[in-house]
Amino acid sequence: MYELDDHTGGIEMTSNRQDAWNQDEDVLLAEVVLRHIREGGTQLQAFEEVGKKLSRTAAACGFRWNSFVRKQYKSGIELAKKQRKESKKDHSLKKEKTSNSNENNHSEKNSFEFSVDTIEAHHDQFSMSGMIQYLQKAEEALRNEEELLASVEEYKTQVVQLKDEVKQLQKKNFEYESKLRLLEDDHQSLLTIFEKARKMALLQESEDKVKFQMDRNGNLQRLNK
Repeated sequence: MYELDDHTGGIEMTSNRQDAWNQDEDVLLAEVVLRHIREGGTQLQAFEEVGKKLSRTAAACGFRWNSFVRKQYKSGIELAKKQRKESKKDHSLKKEKTSNSNENNHSEKNSFEFSVDTIEAHHDQFSMSGMIQYLQKAEEALRNEEELLASVEEYKTQVVQLKDEVKQLQKKNFEYESKLRLLEDDHQSLLTIFEKARKMALLQESEDKVKFQMDRNGNLQRLNK
């Protein structure tokens, strides 16, 4: 972009910055926007003012304010709006009292000066406290993020260990199930043999000369006389 040099009267070429925002620039953006809110200006005027100071476009300043900085200064915005209403109210009160006596004018002047002093005092306090609160919140957010990342890594390690344990348990469970099936088959075979032996014993009691023999499969067979 090009802009007029006030000292030489010539044209000076400047470039709009594309680099990332830092904390000092965010604080400056917040202070200028809040001042315009208090004084009844527009945010566009604030963005243009900050853009000239930081060699950035007004659009870039507006995007940064709406996407990030505004969220950090919600209480400051409410305070600035309240101060703007108080300032308008005091200004209207001053106009009404101009038609009264000198004593009333003097009283109105004191009231107006007191209001201006109060606003300026709040501005200085907010400017300092706002910077401190912003830095404290940034530090706390960074610390919370580091703790969260550490917790995530710890959980990942635990998940890997639990997966290994589950695989081992599944393997052991499969082995136990195989052994159990073999035992059940053997048990059923024994029961079958016992039942056949019992029946043959009953038949033998009734027929003394009846003979039995066992086949290859372990089954008892009756022999003919």
